Amino acid sequence: MRKTTFLKRKVREFSFIGRALVSTRHPVLAHLIPMRRCNLACGYCNEYDHTSKPIDLEIVKSRLDKLADLGTSIVTISGGEPMMHPELDQIIHHIRVRGMIAGLISNGYYFTPERIKRLNKAGLEYLQISIDNVEPDEVSRKSLRVLDKKLRYLSEYADFHVNINSVIGGGIKNPDDALTVARRAVELGFSTTVGVIHDQDGTLKPLSEKEKDIFQQVKKLGNKDHARLNWFQDSIAEGKPYNWRCRAGARYLYICEDGLVHWCSQQRGYPGIPLDQYTMDDFDREYKTEKWCAPTCTLQCVHQVGILDNWRDPQKTPAQVAAEQEAGKGVGEMIGAD
Repeated sequence: MRKTTFLKRKVREFSFIGRALVSTRHPVLAHLIPMRRCNLACGYCNEYDHTSKPIDLEIVKSRLDKLADLGTSIVTISGGEPMMHPELDQIIHHIRVRGMIAGLISNGYYFTPERIKRLNKAGLEYLQISIDNVEPDEVSRKSLRVLDKKLRYLSEYADFHVNINSVIGGGIKNPDDALTVARRAVELGFSTTVGVIHDQDGTLKPLSEKEKDIFQQVKKLGNKDHARLNWFQDSIAEGKPYNWRCRAGARYLYICEDGLVHWCSQQRGYPGIPLDQYTMDDFDREYKTEKWCAPTCTLQCVHQVGILDNWRDPQKTPAQVAAEQEAGKGVGEMIGAD
């Protein structure tokens, strides 16, 4: 069963990658937030609250329908803690019904055998859990000691792919913990990645020499495909800017709980257009526009999507893109007048 599911997932994945290489006119990955509330309060995180209510299921479905209409390949549900949404299974099922790959980012606290089986049935395909340390502390309670039982449940029952992301930087006290977490992930049959914790606007915090050494050791343990996609991290680990073309707002979309499109989780506020009003003019503008924060960005998902187009379509300044779009409108109006 698991082997068949794995093969089907890989076929779909390669199909979507091929489509993305052929055409630039659709989003590849969207992060959708169905609730901002979280059961934890990690010291480095700016993506949660403790009071907000889950977004109504029908509203979430309408946003998924819009993403499907835009041609989106992958939708990853995030938060807050999305496992707290009472209708998460229906959300995941709707992603699959609309022909998109279904992913989930969670802190791992809510996984039981029964809950995992429900996610299997809903059609979840990818799960990522970030584990910050071996023992919980005042910065983070996403620790291996707390979550190891949950990981064993996932290893036994999950039909979906599980990736464990360990982290370095951002106040994590013991960088060696990242290596311990990664080794445990591999032992349980999961893929593993390592991330550099960003500051509050998503940009770089340079690593110490010890952190850089651990970082490279964890990368060697990880999936080779992930390593190839994350070569930008070598520059980040050295505290150096990385030259790339960020396609946030186009090939990558971040949709907050209010249904607004933003560049990413760390650049909320722009463009700030409601998803149901998002057009291909908006898509084209963001696809063509270089982002001020790109050289020191640490967000893996946005980088990985950018790889698909980094070899084509050089970007321009916001002013240049705005001038081009205004000129295009003028030409269109003249043609319409004729």
